[in-house]
Amino acid sequence: MSYLIAVVALLCALCLVLLLVTLGLVRRIREHTKLLDALYEQVDLMGPLQAGAGPAVGDVVAEFAATTVDGAPVTRDLLADGTVVAFLSPDCAGCHEQLPELASWAAEQDRGRVLAVVDGRSGDPESLVATLRPVAQVVVDDAAAPVGSAFGVRSYPTFFQVATGGRLLAVAPRISRLPAGSAA
Repeated sequence: MSYLIAVVALLCALCLVLLLVTLGLVRRIREHTKLLDALYEQVDLMGPLQAGAGPAVGDVVAEFAATTVDGAPVTRDLLADGTVVAFLSPDCAGCHEQLPELASWAAEQDRGRVLAVVDGRSGDPESLVATLRPVAQVVVDDAAAPVGSAFGVRSYPTFFQVATGGRLLAVAPRISRLPAGSAA
């Protein structure tokens, strides 16, 4: 009987040690996640400033013509002053992570001033389209990718704020980093 108690006590002690190790690992992973997030923020801040790293504030978007999933035409000249343009891809984990924040923010905006461009060349865009269609104009950029090419998009997600005539007011990797998107 004392042998059985010793084995149970040993197993309990081992479980306790393993629990403490697991909690320590979880804490360490959270610390590393915060550090990586801070690093990504620094890279995002530096990215548009580097030559050739993509469009920058003050650039003018090239002319384009596309049609929304609702059949409305979209061109550079039809974008209202202050329009936010979000580029998303079905295969992008960051896009899916930011989707609830974008949809919540867009629901509080004028639908005509929010354009979501979903990459139709990869994955299944239907979930992104279904989520954003009620709150934004949605374009599925197909193989020709006229909108993505006009904006010079190099990564997903990317968010732009555009002035009349297609001049870029802001470029950001998150909706919350745009001046218009800070109150989600």
